[in-house]
Amino acid sequence: MLRKTLAATSLVALMSAPALADGHGSDIVDTAIAAGDFTTLVAAVQAAGLEETLRGEGPFTVFAPTDAAFAALPEGTVEALLEDIPTLTAILTYHVVPGAVMSTDLSDGMTAETVNGQSVTITLGEGVQVDGANVVAADIEATNGVIHVIDAVILPE
Repeated sequence: MLRKTLAATSLVALMSAPALADGHGSDIVDTAIAAGDFTTLVAAVQAAGLEETLRGEGPFTVFAPTDAAFAALPEGTVEALLEDIPTLTAILTYHVVPGAVMSTDLSDGMTAETVNGQSVTITLGEGVQVDGANVVAADIEATNGVIHVIDAVILPE
């Protein structure tokens, strides 16, 4: 239950990254909804029953894929995931790390355990990557965590 809550909170935070820039008093979910570029992520969080968790106290760090990131998945993938809640939940919780991890806390090659129990790897170079996905906007603060926007959906093993 705690993992689902952490994951949901993190995912919502990621989805709301642009909204946080304008409304510093919003939780992860409200920020994602207001941002407008995380409709698929928000729908997935709601379908998986993680919304309440992501509205919780936190803090959570969410690596939030944009709508374009979800659209880049093979055709039919999103629809299939919305019908397979256990797999959807595993993927969503893989995008959430307990605690608030800011970009200044990152180092090349570091790993972070996600809410689903597996770890993501951070690489630093010309930019920041999380399991190969590029961080396109970082350190978007919400009342219950931080969102880092990524350009791809990362998948657990």
